[in-house]
Amino acid sequence: MSYCVNCGVELDASLKSCPLCHTPVINPRELKDTPPGFPYPQERGQVEVVKRKDLGILISVVLSATALSCGLLNLFVFTGTGWSLLIIGICILLFVFAFPAVIYTKLPIYLSLLFDGLAIGVYLYLIALLTPSRRWFWELAVPIVLLVTLLIEIFTFLLRKLPISIISTALYIFAEAAVLCIGIELFVDRFTGNPLRLSWSAVVLTACGIIVVALVTILSKRRLRDAVQRRLHF
Repeated sequence: MSYCVNCGVELDASLKSCPLCHTPVINPRELKDTPPGFPYPQERGQVEVVKRKDLGILISVVLSATALSCGLLNLFVFTGTGWSLLIIGICILLFVFAFPAVIYTKLPIYLSLLFDGLAIGVYLYLIALLTPSRRWFWELAVPIVLLVTLLIEIFTFLLRKLPISIISTALYIFAEAAVLCIGIELFVDRFTGNPLRLSWSAVVLTACGIIVVALVTILSKRRLRDAVQRRLHF
């Protein structure tokens, strides 16, 4: 049984138009036989996919033009501070981040992550050029960037070389979060001249340690791992 597409009244199979609103009754199977000019298209259109090379050229041109124009404005017009260094640094960051995804997709992921860390370090150095002292950059920013880059490289290696699951991924994340918090607190203590000891990071270490032990136990016991996966639906 069919219904009118305009008013919704129930239609008999033999009707050619709706008895209430006189809307024509059209069989969808007969649409391919309709004459030209029928309001519904007969062919499915498709938008041409943008090539990676063209997209890479566009991104490179836009970022280069932005960096160059801001540098010239800073040099000849707004000469009070070196504000353009911040814009140039952001353009460098975006280019480095987009390079392996758009311009050169065959770049090894470990090398790409290393370049990302270097780009962040360069951007922080440009910020340091605008500050009275650059001590924070060498004693705080550089060690933290190196630690984060190293942890991301290790995390990527574990995901690529070991069996992947939600439990194992969570294990890597909590373990590296503990290491990162400890490193940040020690770097901050060294920068401020305080004794090297754990305070707030010890709390994070304790919480992450408990979670890591629980996850290792789950992964080491197959029946327990299967039971957890069934109950959590992953």
